[in-house]
Amino acid sequence: MRQRLILKWVFRSIFWAVMIAFILTFVRDSTLPLGDQWTAIGVMARDEQFDYIGWEVNALAVKLGETVAGVAPYLTETAQTDTVRAYMADLAAAQRLEGEVSAIYADPNVTDPETASADQRARRDALRADLARRQALVEAILERQVTNVLRDLGFAVAGVLLPPVSMHFTAVPNLLIVSPRDQIRFDVSINLDPMPVDAMAALEERIDTEQDVSSLIVPLGGIALYPAMILETTSIEFAVETFAHEWLHHYLFAFPLGYNYDFAGEARIINESTAQQFGEEVGRLVLERYYPDLVPEPHPPTPSPLGEGEQEESAPVFDFGAELNETRITVDQLLADGQVDEAETYMEERRRFFADNGYHLRKLNQAFFAFYGGYQTASAGAGGGDPIGAAVAAIRRDSATIHEWIITLRGITTRDELLRAAGMSPP
Repeated sequence: MRQRLILKWVFRSIFWAVMIAFILTFVRDSTLPLGDQWTAIGVMARDEQFDYIGWEVNALAVKLGETVAGVAPYLTETAQTDTVRAYMADLAAAQRLEGEVSAIYADPNVTDPETASADQRARRDALRADLARRQALVEAILERQVTNVLRDLGFAVAGVLLPPVSMHFTAVPNLLIVSPRDQIRFDVSINLDPMPVDAMAALEERIDTEQDVSSLIVPLGGIALYPAMILETTSIEFAVETFAHEWLHHYLFAFPLGYNYDFAGEARIINESTAQQFGEEVGRLVLERYYPDLVPEPHPPTPSPLGEGEQEESAPVFDFGAELNETRITVDQLLADGQVDEAETYMEERRRFFADNGYHLRKLNQAFFAFYGGYQTASAGAGGGDPIGAAVAAIRRDSATIHEWIITLRGITTRDELLRAAGMSPP
């Protein structure tokens, strides 16, 4: 047993050493000099760009500490799930205290907010310090739970999952996306430090004006660095789904679908759509095994209070995905006809329409669709007429297992290849 633990520690240490060398060699900034426009936009956003190197050094130090002193393997499954639940509950309490402090400082009737918030701040700080001490253990437990499910699904080689599941909860940077105005295309992406909304709007306005483009700064739930950055969350459901999503990105790095991920091309959309659907399915399996009470229940149809044969006229349920899909299709057609101004006017009208129906989008523009259109499921949404999400789902339905599904997809890098594999005709 002791020899096995030593070998495991040596293996993981070598793995991390290789990862550190790779990161320090290739990850030098949050942007790459890929052309004049990219460089110009990078200069405009230079004061807000995220420090990858600093984050990686800190995160890798935490993960190496986990390797040397981790206790997760020695806890029973019940103790592990209880540890995660307790951590999430305390994190929620800390966030509530932070909200109370913010409310006190925003209250014009409070003349001395520092004194008025002293108790909340003291409890918040003590709770945050305790959470920081427990975070690595919780990450290790969730990594282990996701690993066990992935191993059972057939992704391990000789019992070893490669790459190992490695995630770190953190404040995730925002992403700046830039698209041309005359078509929807993912041209530029730059990770930025979290910014207040007024600063986001000001930077977007400057980029749009100076470069005659469409830009948008969006929040992220995770980034597939190694370890992957995972947005701090109180939701176990979100955590395990995102762990699985980001792990698949790591796994695919060794295959055509991963190493052909070029941001602007079809491989990115196939990759992200696959990871989106994979994360949802694997995340549910993790919940079923370790947190069965958190598995979402299907919503049965509500029985009609009217008698048989009677009908009730009621307002149709607003379908955000279908309406967004219709918007994307219309915008694509307007842009294809060269009606750029008309497309932008239409998108603003639709943004107001969505707000009237309870869906508040800060901006709805070409960059919005360039980003969100890359995360497709079988349902209608921001992808519009793009069949990638439906094709990925069709291949899953035709695959006997999740592992077989991913083996099929990992070698596919173009829309045409995907549609042929799914037995679908081009749109």
